[in-house]
Amino acid sequence: MRQPDDLTTLRARDFWGALVLIMGSLFFLWRTTDIPLWGNSNAGISGISWYESAAIVPLGVFGAMLGLAICMLVISIRDGGAQFALSAIGLGWNAAEAWRIGTIAVILLFYIGSLVPRVDFILSSGLLITALIYGYHTGNPRRMAVAVLVVALAGIYALVAHFPRAEWNAPQDDDWVTLLMWVLLTTIVVVQKKGSAVMRAIPFIAVLVPLVLVTAMAFGFRQNIPNRGGLLFSQIEYHYYVTLRPMWRK
Repeated sequence: MRQPDDLTTLRARDFWGALVLIMGSLFFLWRTTDIPLWGNSNAGISGISWYESAAIVPLGVFGAMLGLAICMLVISIRDGGAQFALSAIGLGWNAAEAWRIGTIAVILLFYIGSLVPRVDFILSSGLLITALIYGYHTGNPRRMAVAVLVVALAGIYALVAHFPRAEWNAPQDDDWVTLLMWVLLTTIVVVQKKGSAVMRAIPFIAVLVPLVLVTAMAFGFRQNIPNRGGLLFSQIEYHYYVTLRPMWRK
């Protein structure tokens, strides 16, 4: 057996990552099939046109994830990663990798379990995008620590202040805390950008991606949006129906 180089080591670990993503994508695609798509009725949900079905977005997201995972698996096998997948190279573990994976897991845990069910979707997603790009695009452990700390503070406040259930019609104190954390992290990004194109693009990506996604889901595909009474989305929805739609109808 030939000796692995750095690329082969990376591909060996990509092999396992791809398998996990494939299994996760297939599971969520299977669960999504419970949502009516073709105008039938299921579990008391009346069917509507397929393009207005709540299944469209998760089918697209997890279908794309499945496709990317298959591509990653094929690349891993082609570059020799599968050959070393069961070796110490493929199963290897070190402190830096444990820190990276662990902090990402904590960020996603707070985002999915605390922020999304309670905080404005645009704010929580913008904070997530900013934290992930800032913390992990250079692999700097200190940036990872800052990213996980900011998300954790917002998530802990939302979870403690509105435990055990989300209060979407309650005062938006958790939205303001999340906005404060987002502004704080964005300020750090702007101060430390030092000519990096990625760092300069972070604030624009973090605002535009969730904004386009949530408006397309809510007004294009007519999907259910978490916390429609959130700090930002409530204003967007109000002006859409009160300001923009009357203008278009004229």
